[in-house]
Amino acid sequence: MSNDEGVSRIKIKFLIEALGEAEGELVRFLAPRTIDAIVRKLPMEGRAALWKEEVYFEIPLKMGEEKAKPIVEAGTIAFWPMGGALCVFYGKSQPYSPVSILGKITSNLELFQQVKSGSTIKVVLLSS
Repeated sequence: MSNDEGVSRIKIKFLIEALGEAEGELVRFLAPRTIDAIVRKLPMEGRAALWKEEVYFEIPLKMGEEKAKPIVEAGTIAFWPMGGALCVFYGKSQPYSPVSILGKITSNLELFQQVKSGSTIKVVLLSS
């Protein structure tokens, strides 16, 4: 691993309608092509959908799997190629189909448990 944390870790913020903010970080080496494509499109916004212990929303990105995994840990931020969606896993449930792991939520993960279907979620770069 390089010591260049600034380039390899990209801090982002989720603004969740009526609930507040959660922070996360994208770790480039996990899925560099997918993360670069997402960062170029920030800020982006979508309407939350819920599946088991996961909140996801469609984003304007069509991309195939990149080092996709069928199993994730709670707190994982991932891209779901099949649904063209950004996902946040807040519990023990697993993805419907393999996801490209992007990083993890670093603060306020519990907010995602309270997200209502259809709520607006906006993702922005966290200014350092």
